[in-house]
Amino acid sequence: MNLWYRVTDLDVARAFYARLGFEEVFRDEEGRWSRIVRDGSELALTEDESLEIVTDDESGVLTLDVQDVKGEAERLREAGVQVGVVVEIPGTIRLLDVFDPDGNRIQLTEPL
Repeated sequence: MNLWYRVTDLDVARAFYARLGFEEVFRDEEGRWSRIVRDGSELALTEDESLEIVTDDESGVLTLDVQDVKGEAERLREAGVQVGVVVEIPGTIRLLDVFDPDGNRIQLTEPL
C-alpha cells in the first residue's frame, strides 16, 4: 500500500469513494482504517491522527483513468462533489482534480 489519505470520518469517506467506483477490500473498525481498490488503484483511508501521512505535495496523488473526464466532472458536480476545472492538453490528455470531503485530491485522467 503506497498511498494513505487521512479523513475525519471514515464512514463518510468510504461512501464518497464508493461513488467513485472504489470497493472496500479490508476494514479495521478498531483501528479506524480501510483499504479500497478500483481498477488496480489502491488507497488506504484512516482517521488515525498519530500516523505520519505524506501529503500529495510530497508523494504524488491518486490518479484514476476514466473514459470521459467531462462526463465525470458533470456527474460529480451534480452529486455535490468538489470538482476543479477540466484541463486539456490537445491530442494528449484531459485532467480533472476532484477533492474528497477532507480535501484530499484525486486526479481523473482521460487519454486523448
